[in-house]
Amino acid sequence: MFTGIVTHKGVVERVEDGHGRMLEIAPLGAFGPVAVGASIAHSGICLTVAGLTDRGWRVEASDETLARTTLARWRLGDRVNLERSLRVGDELGGHIVFGHVDTVAAILAIEEKIGGHRIVFVLPPQVAPLVAVKGSIAIDGVSLTVTEIERDRFATVVVPHTWAVTTLGERRPGDMVNLEVDMLARYVARQLDSLPRGADRG
Repeated sequence: MFTGIVTHKGVVERVEDGHGRMLEIAPLGAFGPVAVGASIAHSGICLTVAGLTDRGWRVEASDETLARTTLARWRLGDRVNLERSLRVGDELGGHIVFGHVDTVAAILAIEEKIGGHRIVFVLPPQVAPLVAVKGSIAIDGVSLTVTEIERDRFATVVVPHTWAVTTLGERRPGDMVNLEVDMLARYVARQLDSLPRGADRG
């Protein structure tokens, strides 16, 4: 479990394709000790540390992860957002993020504004009912607030600090990002769907 508050960027230092995909990741800056078996969010994807390297660690991704996320597109030198898993007692500065990416979406536009950057994304139909104005969404692992929604798109505003310390500041229109919708919205929708037809939905 994570909070969507990215603490570091990392760089992809090795990629090996086969049954799934193996990558070596090196954090940029002092990340601290990492143990084999630890869970780390990589641009919103929860991956288990499978081994350590001189500069970082090794992770492995299954075919399911490759199909649902941007990880299949990562290449040598690409940068990713990093966040350690949440510990009991840690401050919950963003929102509850599981690291289970729902789908990917393209960036449609980026506009510099006073107080930050407005980013417009495609709204994939499979998650559209779970995205709401003022609701939370994790984009490449970054906890953001939805500011606008239209039929096929939504927007967020990224403040300067987040723009500087995450990979969102490196993105361009046409780039693909990982989306994880707010888990609370998912559970509410599931409960409503489970009600008998005609039951009071409040």
